[in-house]
Amino acid sequence: MRIILFCVTLGSLLSCQKKNDEWIRINQLGYRTNDIKIAVFTGLGNEDLKSFSVTEAGSGKMVLEKNEIAGTKPLAPFNSCFRLNFSELTEPGTYRIEAGNAVSPDFRISDNVYDGTADFLLTYMRQQRCGFNPWLNDSCHTHDGYVIYGGKDDSLHIDVTGGWHDAADYLQYVATSANATYQMLFAFSENPSSFSDNYLATGLPGKDGIADVLNESRWGLDWLLKMNPAPGEMYNQIADDRDHIGFRFPNTDTAYYGKGSERPVYRCTGKEQGLFRYKNRATGIASTAGKFASAFARGAMVYKPLDPEFSELLAEKAVSAFDYGLENPGACQTAPGTAPYFYEEDNWVDDMELAAIELYKITSDQKYLDHAVEFGRKEPVTPWIGADTARHYQWYPFVNMGHPGIASRTDQTPVKEEFLGNMREGLHRIKTRGEKNPFLIGVPFIWCSNNLVAATLTQADLYSRISGDMSFRELEAAHRDWLFGCNPWGTSMIVGLPAKGDYPENTHSSYVIKGEQVPGGLVDGPVYSTIFNGLKYIYLSEEDEYAGFQTSLAVYHDDYADYSTNECTMDGSACLVYYLSSLQNRKYNQKYEN
Repeated sequence: MRIILFCVTLGSLLSCQKKNDEWIRINQLGYRTNDIKIAVFTGLGNEDLKSFSVTEAGSGKMVLEKNEIAGTKPLAPFNSCFRLNFSELTEPGTYRIEAGNAVSPDFRISDNVYDGTADFLLTYMRQQRCGFNPWLNDSCHTHDGYVIYGGKDDSLHIDVTGGWHDAADYLQYVATSANATYQMLFAFSENPSSFSDNYLATGLPGKDGIADVLNESRWGLDWLLKMNPAPGEMYNQIADDRDHIGFRFPNTDTAYYGKGSERPVYRCTGKEQGLFRYKNRATGIASTAGKFASAFARGAMVYKPLDPEFSELLAEKAVSAFDYGLENPGACQTAPGTAPYFYEEDNWVDDMELAAIELYKITSDQKYLDHAVEFGRKEPVTPWIGADTARHYQWYPFVNMGHPGIASRTDQTPVKEEFLGNMREGLHRIKTRGEKNPFLIGVPFIWCSNNLVAATLTQADLYSRISGDMSFRELEAAHRDWLFGCNPWGTSMIVGLPAKGDYPENTHSSYVIKGEQVPGGLVDGPVYSTIFNGLKYIYLSEEDEYAGFQTSLAVYHDDYADYSTNECTMDGSACLVYYLSSLQNRKYNQKYEN
């Protein structure tokens, strides 16, 4: 938790000190001029708030006073909750809000508040690199790895060095890495002007004429090619929970897997896997094959004008991976070990849907569009949407990118409307669920809830862009603002963003334990208290600084020992790149937000 005193003038300082039982939560990064702008007032007492005002931070001049305030249901321990709508304020500047005895932090209104934020997330991606790690300027896991579940190939060496570590541990998964790769490629496809060139392909500082997001995507694609070295040969995972031996830098990793410095590389079999006490429930390979295919196909599209030979290779690999998925329907889960935690992915038709529509885009072959529609109709709405709970990564990826892909590409009006309707229904369920709390957050507070928020933002943004329907703008604004401080704890959920704001500082990370930071990382986010209390090996290392803000809805701790709410994830961070790049893309913003 980074605490900054935002009360600049003596008057506002005195106001901040009047009572310490009322707060105003805002998006600390700020608001664009045409954004819906709503702060949330929370109080422990029974405040009957009648008005609020917005003043210029520098002069103290009041620029807006409103006497109509929307009260909401209380959220324990807060008996008074109000939504403070100041959307009519569009003049660029720096402001603060006063309501009751509370004064908000200062915030900006400007159309450039999101500039550079998508690139900032890539800082964390570079830090997560395996092989040569530019953050450390050293290499790690250069002997990966040896095959398991490979039949006659068991224990043979296979070169799979590269990719990204999944989170604070050093396991690597195709499921999350392929999704991250696709999301970054998609972000560049849609919003190329939002990305800069400040880092080399190695991840070290420098300019090479290539957008940094493409260098990061290429890092992922090169690793995925190693994990799918031949038709019908796919690997899903490197290492397992034998990795969990404590905090250490990746280049000093001493985890031992029985074969020197090599780590095990799990081949996709479509069957139950798990070397120790716990097993997964894999039913097929299509979930992994579809993710390979969609990343390869999108890569083929992006790299066609940049590297035609590489593009052609990716296109061939995409077709082969998709065909393998057709031959092996079902979900290919990650493998647990001595603890019961793994990615329990149960769906796979969404992966094949996305792969099919991406293949249609690069081939114009009608059969792929037909496949996409067929698979898409089997899962109209991603099952976590509207649900109270789900198992860890049970419905993954958290946003179905196949639906907007179909809706934006088909010339068949009924099909387009059908898939826009699916997207609309999902957003409606999230909106209905969010109406139960003052922050309007409609995702279930399961492990990695912030990833669900990012998924909601992506779906809302793409739905509005494709359909022209702006009816979910407040839903989108609420979930966006939640990530930047408009939440019960008043903290951003992205390390280091904004630089002078309140953001996680004590995350579950070896870098943090050893005195560094994980800039650009999106933390897991709040969970139900029942989840936090039920996890193994979890505790708080110090007194809970947010104890007074833990709600009946969810808990969050800025504590390195809480791996359930305060660990950054590679895929969560990558999956926010598209949305933040869209907020910076003024061409789109002018078209869709006026």
